[in-house]
Amino acid sequence: MTQFVEETVQAALPGGPLAYTLRRSVRARHVRVVVDPRQGAIVTVPGGRRLGAAAGHRLAEDFVRDREAWIRRHLERQAHQRAVHEARGPLGPGATIRYAGQEHVLAVVPAVPGRRRATVLLDAGGSVLVVRPAERDPRPLERILEDWCRDRARAAIDAAIASHASALRVQPTAVTVRDPRSRWGSASRTGRLSFSWRLVLAPPEALETVVVHELAHLRVFGHGPRFWALVASRRSDHRAWRRWLHVHSIELHEVFREPAGAAA
Repeated sequence: MTQFVEETVQAALPGGPLAYTLRRSVRARHVRVVVDPRQGAIVTVPGGRRLGAAAGHRLAEDFVRDREAWIRRHLERQAHQRAVHEARGPLGPGATIRYAGQEHVLAVVPAVPGRRRATVLLDAGGSVLVVRPAERDPRPLERILEDWCRDRARAAIDAAIASHASALRVQPTAVTVRDPRSRWGSASRTGRLSFSWRLVLAPPEALETVVVHELAHLRVFGHGPRFWALVASRRSDHRAWRRWLHVHSIELHEVFREPAGAAA
């Protein structure tokens, strides 16, 4: 069963036209808006039997109108971040990329004859990310780097879970590492946790903050005082690192994107 349907809506607002994605979800109980790094403004309203299509449109339009200034502010901030990111130019030798919160220069060295798979490593000084292609490896540079980061992210996330789960008196039933469009992590009531591999690009403290956040949800769902006290018991500086991820979201979501037309 399809959980939601989407359509693009053009709203006529006091500040001018504003396009947003209207999502009608059978799981939604209330209307909400997020400004997604890739899709822009997304307004979710209850769907199915809870709210008819016409009523959903009216509810979304009123919601967007009330929050126009907030939405435009976030869209402008993301546009600025995207312009800064694009100004860095294409990914290649000499490009500057972020890993573990630090800027690294990318170096591509000659392939080793006969190797089946490319390798990636940090140089001894930790400021250069070295990619050594392989003659038999068809992956583009973007995919090589992403696969390497996914592996490193899994190791870092597992280590953070091992460091905090016992103290929080929780144990996840499963952990997955994916590439969600807007969330850094999520938790289900069945104990399943999911994280974005892009967290490994951020400072380790930011990654650890997201892990603590999702582990805390295994004890307390919702974001009330009890939940935040639990998070603060393990990361008292969680606000600063959540803010860091918010400010750098475009940069982290756009890095290693394959050029248009590249193989999926």
